[in-house]
Amino acid sequence: MFFVTGTDTDSGKTLVSSALLTAVNRLGAIASADSAVSILASNTLSTLGVKPIASGCAQTSEGLRNADALQLMTSSSLKLTYPVINPFTFEPAIAPHIAAAQVGVSLAPEAIIESLDLAAFAQADFCLIEGAGGWRLPLGEGRYLSEVVQRLELPVILVVGMKLGCLNHALLTQEAILADGLKIAGWVANCVDPNMSMFEENLASLKEMMSAPFLGSVPFLDDPSAENAADYLDTSPLFQSVEANA
Repeated sequence: MFFVTGTDTDSGKTLVSSALLTAVNRLGAIASADSAVSILASNTLSTLGVKPIASGCAQTSEGLRNADALQLMTSSSLKLTYPVINPFTFEPAIAPHIAAAQVGVSLAPEAIIESLDLAAFAQADFCLIEGAGGWRLPLGEGRYLSEVVQRLELPVILVVGMKLGCLNHALLTQEAILADGLKIAGWVANCVDPNMSMFEENLASLKEMMSAPFLGSVPFLDDPSAENAADYLDTSPLFQSVEANA
């Protein structure tokens, strides 16, 4: 189980999370002693994407629904009900702790952890919990979503939104995650600005300065689907990280 965070709100966490799920769906099975990835079509891996907190939800006949959470559900091979995937839903597209306060809902880390069906999540061979906003998302009353990740001791996947300023955002986020005592299992460069100047030079700088494994660089896509983005990702370091900690 991994937690996916980003350098900011629009870094592309959902696209990358869905693409990672899709990439693992394409794998057969992960073998063994040497941490190699072996494709065995007869033994596929089950996948699950979860988004505990979402604002900017649409009112439907079945209740509030969030596009990001629905995209994760589509990319997951393990099919669970919507409330299990996205227990905290807020209609306005504003900071979740402000939206929660408007409707009298507590977003304390304890409440978030209690809402997570960890037993159901454990059914998946590969599970991603996608955060909201960046690493230090406020929950109100001086609490942060990062506290949930700390308590669950989850390894983190960092999505770097490639645009002007990304080097500072990436390094500060990396510094905060490590200072919180957590491991970064890997990072992804996701191009959010098609006109970014000196893209390759910035990417090279990040590869030098980031301490975690590089999982791939997703270009700016005309069709930003999980299937297309998955072509640019390498999930093998994530499984090697799990085996190393087993």
